[in-house]
Amino acid sequence: MLLPAVVARGVADGSVTLAFRRWAVPRVRVGSTFRTAAGVIRIDEVTVVDAASITDEDARAAGLRSADAVRKRLRDDDATLATYRMVLSWAGPDPREALRADADLSDDEVRGIDRRLERMDRASSHGAWTMAVLDVIRRRPATRAADLATEEFGRERDPFKIDVRKLKNLGLTHSLEVGYELSPRGAEYLRRTTRRVSD
Repeated sequence: MLLPAVVARGVADGSVTLAFRRWAVPRVRVGSTFRTAAGVIRIDEVTVVDAASITDEDARAAGLRSADAVRKRLRDDDATLATYRMVLSWAGPDPREALRADADLSDDEVRGIDRRLERMDRASSHGAWTMAVLDVIRRRPATRAADLATEEFGRERDPFKIDVRKLKNLGLTHSLEVGYELSPRGAEYLRRTTRRVSD
């Protein structure tokens, strides 16, 4: 489930505890978690409600001013779909944050990252890409993903962003307001690895 950054931060500080969505079937389940800009958020409760029963208090708990504001957002979706009310809580920081900051890599850890990236390259339908993408992020930090994708690789933005997310999950990159940069872990990995862009 996607949450705007301001709402995610509200969940983290406790000012937001609810979310409302219209779905044909629930897309989340109780106990599931998802990563956001403010850390990991957990779904504590999922119920179907009548949109007309949403109160101003519910709306404020969802980060909006009034029940009418919630219903206006829901009206943008298909009115024949069920309205789901979810209770949210903050489950902790994104574990990738600590991983990104950990630049104290042992030789075994460097070799382990090598193996993970090699597997990604072998599984790719567009050839080896991991070292090239790390290198271009090193050379062009804070550059729009669309520009990196088209100018450096002749690729579309969205598939490129999916690849960068795989590197982010390994703690090697970090998203900025615009574009990306290498994390301390990613910079140290590039300094230590024997793999090169052409690998």
